[in-house]
Amino acid sequence: MNNIEELQKIINESKSIVFFGGAGVSTASGIPDFRSEDGLYNQKCKYPPEIVLSNSFFFTKTDDFYDFYKAKFNLLKARPNVVHKYLAKLEKCGKLKAIITQNVDGLHTKAGNKNVYEIHGTIYKNHCLKCKKEYDAKYVFNSKGIPTCECGGIIKPDVVLYGESLNDSDVANSIDAIKNCDTLIIAGTSLNVYPATGFIKYFKGKNLVMINKQPTQYDNKASLIIKEDMKEIFNSLTI
Repeated sequence: MNNIEELQKIINESKSIVFFGGAGVSTASGIPDFRSEDGLYNQKCKYPPEIVLSNSFFFTKTDDFYDFYKAKFNLLKARPNVVHKYLAKLEKCGKLKAIITQNVDGLHTKAGNKNVYEIHGTIYKNHCLKCKKEYDAKYVFNSKGIPTCECGGIIKPDVVLYGESLNDSDVANSIDAIKNCDTLIIAGTSLNVYPATGFIKYFKGKNLVMINKQPTQYDNKASLIIKEDMKEIFNSLTI
């Protein structure tokens, strides 16, 4: 039995699956990841992306933040790939109980998943810092320069920047889902970003599946490690 067949067997026998995904889940949709050779952090930019995507940079160099954000995070035309679509079917049949994603692209929701915890926020939600009015992503990406509210306030994306805390509700729901599942599938993430990485320690179920081309700190606890291409893996799986 090869790795993909073993994963299929685990899925077939599981009653409560949670999927924890990172940037590698969306690369097949044409969205670069962060730390690979061609990833966002290795692209030439005016400022290092790790600096631009910080709370302090947003408030001190808002114009430069939005130049970068609009160029790199306008993902409105991105479409769900085979991974997103498979997970939507898995949820519909009752096996998949929750998706915990580090991605802000909204593709799990576009694919039809309902129980999605976007722990790093989403580009699809934005709010005025002054009056709290909410704005959609099209308004932000189509605006000239810094997007502003009708009240004059600056609009900020509801994405979690470096130096900001995760949403308490998303954290609690994510941990609760991990605590209560029998299978946890972790895919497309290096598990180097805290505090999200710490969620994994709450897993007490039967099957911990790691799908990632590079080693992670949790590999020694995994029931199954798969390093094949994500697209190839999920194209081979059935419900």
